[in-house]
Amino acid sequence: MSADARRPLIVAIQRHSRNDGPGIRTAVFFKGCPLRCVFCQNPETQDPQREIAFSESRCISCGSCRSACPRAALDFSVAGRIRRDRCDRCGVCADVCPAGALRVAGAHYPVEALAEILLRDLPFYRHSGGGITLTGGECTMYADYLESLLRLVKEHQVHVALETAGCFDYDIFREQIFPYVDLVYFDVKFADPALHQQYVGCSNRRILRNLARLLRQETIAVHPRIPLVPGLTATEENLRAIARLLKQMGAKEASLVPYNPLGLGTWVKLGKARPCLPESFMPGDEEKAICASFRRIVEEMHGALAPGLVRGIPGTEKATPAKRGRRYIRPPRAAQSRRLFHLPGGRAATTYNKCA
Repeated sequence: MSADARRPLIVAIQRHSRNDGPGIRTAVFFKGCPLRCVFCQNPETQDPQREIAFSESRCISCGSCRSACPRAALDFSVAGRIRRDRCDRCGVCADVCPAGALRVAGAHYPVEALAEILLRDLPFYRHSGGGITLTGGECTMYADYLESLLRLVKEHQVHVALETAGCFDYDIFREQIFPYVDLVYFDVKFADPALHQQYVGCSNRRILRNLARLLRQETIAVHPRIPLVPGLTATEENLRAIARLLKQMGAKEASLVPYNPLGLGTWVKLGKARPCLPESFMPGDEEKAICASFRRIVEEMHGALAPGLVRGIPGTEKATPAKRGRRYIRPPRAAQSRRLFHLPGGRAATTYNKCA
């Protein structure tokens, strides 16, 4: 096993989240992913090694970083300030930057230290039906670490959700991670192998095989999600093909997750080429049309849906007199347009989904 697998890096720990599963949760974003999606929302989680990110808008050109860098990798005459071919990612520049223009993406937490952080909000988990969510990147890359972490967390009966792109060794997952997980969010991006190879960087054979195996078991809940990327995953052809696969696998529910452009700027901060993708959220009318199209596809495959089987995520409805006059607080735009589709024969479920 590599040192990276024994000592995974974490990009962020987000406490009090309401977008990463049921209830109030703490989400842990692991660094490292075997996929290379051109539409990745969190590009800082792709490389398992730590990286230096530069935010030009914060830079005050004081020169502290240039003086401190032991490899002379800071050069104000180049775009992005950093000569990446010289940088060894030591992080000294970020330590001395007074404006926070330079930061290190990725830090290691010993298992016990991370467990202590996750358990700080135990009362919130218990009273809201929440828990922790492991995401990334691809957290399943670190099975040994997760097994040790979840063993500690489960001593306190904490609900555990896991978000995955599905590219993992199923036998290792079943042996080391599966026993501690209550809910799996499983992203399905493309049905066509050629498109998956082109835009995700690998075959989808293992991913679909893992999804089918997870859907066959009945111990933990598995929820497929389809990220909507304009012109790529959000086409009727792709949605129809994925719906057909989910039907064949016996999936009981699925979600469409709206496109989120907020990660585009991060590519540039990391010294990488910015993807040629829309820089704004998908218009509401377009999202509605896609949801309606997916609904028609599901109806064609399963027959007419009963009223209420296609609905928005709970918490996004407008206030009514039945709410005793409580003020309606408008949720974040991305949360408003998530759509949960219960496929006929499935169980009802309250599902919250993070944009992917």
